[in-house]
Amino acid sequence: MALVSEFLGQLSLNIGSSEPTYPTVVPAVDFDPDKDAARIETAIKTKGVDEQTIIDVLTKRTYSQRREIAFEYEKRAKKDMISALKGALSGSLETVILGLMKSTSQYDATEIRGSIKGLGTDEETLIEILCSRSNDELVEIKKVYKELFKKDLEKDVAGDTSGNFAKLLLALVETKRADPSPMVDFEKIDLDARALYDAGVRIKGTDVNTWISIMSERSVPHLQKVFDKYKKYSPYDMQESIVKEVKGDLQKSFLVLVQCFENKQLYFAKNLNEAMKGKGAKEKVLTRIIVSRCEVDLRKICSEYRREFGQSLQQTITEHTKGDYQKALLSLCGPQQ
Repeated sequence: MALVSEFLGQLSLNIGSSEPTYPTVVPAVDFDPDKDAARIETAIKTKGVDEQTIIDVLTKRTYSQRREIAFEYEKRAKKDMISALKGALSGSLETVILGLMKSTSQYDATEIRGSIKGLGTDEETLIEILCSRSNDELVEIKKVYKELFKKDLEKDVAGDTSGNFAKLLLALVETKRADPSPMVDFEKIDLDARALYDAGVRIKGTDVNTWISIMSERSVPHLQKVFDKYKKYSPYDMQESIVKEVKGDLQKSFLVLVQCFENKQLYFAKNLNEAMKGKGAKEKVLTRIIVSRCEVDLRKICSEYRREFGQSLQQTITEHTKGDYQKALLSLCGPQQ
């Protein structure tokens, strides 16, 4: 049944997009922005703040609907809704709700900016976003980044990273990836598989530039076939080869790329599981993935999670989080599949 619903969700939302979408947050039916704005206003004014109503409304509306609510709220309350939410909420719940008031690309751009601004670099965030987003998503992120911060993403990434790690991230940010072709070019698949092998496992050292150009410029369906073919030449698969050949942030980046080429939603499912190992949860990772993917592919991430770990993502969230933060995440994930 889950497959049928995934397919229907894909049918309804894929017109003109290059990657299938499997959102958990879809447009609310019988949407009335003025009524929602009134509910938010009352919830904020309530003594002690009515967090549940804020969660119920904002996690069950799409970004474009939330924008309409914010517009109506400003007309009613004569103040900005985001500032009002900021004043009313705190902690992890505030982070989630304010994240939802950004579009997916605004959210990604803001997360990237946060990872490279100030002292030190949060490589984990930078790698996750730049190595997992599609070409179309990266094009949009670059545009939004420039609008929000009056800076070029390329320049900021170049200024904050170095060596081959910087080269790989910049190659991805250049968004030169080919679009998927209806024609399968078997000769090119073979050439690329051979080139990856010749540039790494076959020689002493690694010709990283060859790896970067192939992995940043070829289409995803092409690369999936290349990695399959690669096993004919190499005694190791692509991920094993990466671990053997390169280290540090460069290794992490190549691994994220390959995992996303092979099964992006499984990559996110594994990251979510990793964020909830042991006591508590790495809330930053949990929030980032759920907020950034709820209108993209979170439904498929949920089904990959159950398939891989034998229990639902919602169950794991219930075990590792609490309070209003937990309620907001569960609402964004939707009903258990």
